Amino acid sequence: MRLFNPSLLDNLGGNADVLAKKLENKTAVIGVAGLGYVGMPIALEFAKMGYKTIGVDPSRWKIESLQKGKNYIEDLSDAEVAEVIHSGMFISSAEYDVLADADVIYICVPTPFNANKDPDLAYVISAGEGVSSILKKGQLIILKSTTFPGTTEDYLIPVLNKSGLSAGTDYYIAFSPERVDPGNKQFNTANTPIVVGGIDSDSSILAALANSKVIEKVYMVDNPKVAELEKLLENIFRSVNIALVNELALLCERMGDINVWEVIEAASTKPFGYLKFQPGPGVGGHCIPIDPYYLSWLAREYDFETKFITLAANVNEGMPYHVANLVVREIANLPISISQAKVLIVGVSFKKNVKDLRHSPAESVIIRLIENGIRNIDITDPWVEGEGYEAAGTTYYTKDISPEMIASYDVVVLITDHDDFDIPAIVKHSRKVIDTRNMAKNITENRDNIILLGSTPKKEKIVMQH
Repeated sequence: MRLFNPSLLDNLGGNADVLAKKLENKTAVIGVAGLGYVGMPIALEFAKMGYKTIGVDPSRWKIESLQKGKNYIEDLSDAEVAEVIHSGMFISSAEYDVLADADVIYICVPTPFNANKDPDLAYVISAGEGVSSILKKGQLIILKSTTFPGTTEDYLIPVLNKSGLSAGTDYYIAFSPERVDPGNKQFNTANTPIVVGGIDSDSSILAALANSKVIEKVYMVDNPKVAELEKLLENIFRSVNIALVNELALLCERMGDINVWEVIEAASTKPFGYLKFQPGPGVGGHCIPIDPYYLSWLAREYDFETKFITLAANVNEGMPYHVANLVVREIANLPISISQAKVLIVGVSFKKNVKDLRHSPAESVIIRLIENGIRNIDITDPWVEGEGYEAAGTTYYTKDISPEMIASYDVVVLITDHDDFDIPAIVKHSRKVIDTRNMAKNITENRDNIILLGSTPKKEKIVMQH
């Protein structure tokens, strides 16, 4: 691996040199396929830097919003998006034909898994077919969608080559994984270092050069497979460590008298050799719930089982079940039937202070509650848009919090730790609170009404007589 250095451009010739010069003098046209959390920020950065930028997305409402100058990505500046649209530096369409003039095309589409938790590359293949229809000599294609090693070379290139052009001969191609962290106020597209891996030297250098125009640091690795696996490692690292503290939380509940949150804070006083991770009701977002299964699926092709990685994913997937069981346990102590119980879910986005609902653990908790016979479920989340939150085939609309509203529920479950929530008020007026994020850690009143994930109320010590 090495940091990109402009001196590498001296090694380029032919069409590669032509494209490099266009990137240098800002006459290169940038195309972006997929205008979501990854693609739209990339498009905005290039347009802001003075590159004509063209975006494509099959979502009509996204295109209609953009054509009206409206932004729909919370981490982006509404004013900046409107400016590049009104200035003509950024245009968008639902059709791939508009990318015919692009010199560099980023593919930033979803990579979910199917019902069997096998990779679903339908979006990548579809984007590849769209790009293939307008592919021309000298273009650079950069795949950014998180995926398993081999996707670029074994799946995307064969689709692109249907154009009659050959990768590495007629066009250039590389993989450069996204590093988007929704809601992060410190790191954004421009100041987060990235990695690129091309199928050959020219592809790597051109991909690094293109990215360097909008990103401060770009590192080059040997090939796309290294870059693809590197991305999986980033997210599986988090999955494994979250699973570790989740399992520890379950153990602390079983043992009693030990608060896992205090254990974690104590361990965090060590200035070296330790990174802080916290337990919770499950994992969410696009990457952490999915990436372990992408790698385990690929490993089976090599007669290898990723036991450790898969186990961690299983632990995390079990947390919504555990939270639902805590709710059912508390309802069992009340003089009502489970079908009569009312439950309020506080926070449904997958992380604090963002409106991203992808794979939120709240959905899994709601599904588990319904499976246990609890039907009277409501949600409250100031980050949920007016169209509501879809879970278990039902659309839930956010409720406004009031003392009377809180008091009407038998159990309140704190799922997402948004700063907007008035936790003291919620605890004060609740009959019972299940706290999955330690949101009520500083509250001393009504502690008996709080059930904290990873902690069991102190029990009488049994003294053995000898």
